[in-house]
Amino acid sequence: MTGKPGLKDMLRIARTSAEDLLGKRFESISSISKTEGGWIVNVEVLERRAIPDTQDIIGRYEMTFDENGEITSYRRMELRHRGSLERIEEE
Repeated sequence: MTGKPGLKDMLRIARTSAEDLLGKRFESISSISKTEGGWIVNVEVLERRAIPDTQDIIGRYEMTFDENGEITSYRRMELRHRGSLERIEEE
């Protein structure tokens, strides 16, 4: 990648960063936005596998990146069961 990352670059960077940093399987990106100084990306990862899979625990993390695509912070925003909108835990 040359220059500053664009949206497609940040999708790839966020996915790789979530798996590498959190050590969990990436599920999806729920939001991504460009800020004055970089990017804010909300990713969902598999926290715990369960049977049936509707009982899997999914974590949503907010990750911030600088303008070059380097991660500057992350925090878990919530936990929920897959298939449920009800939060198990919220920050």
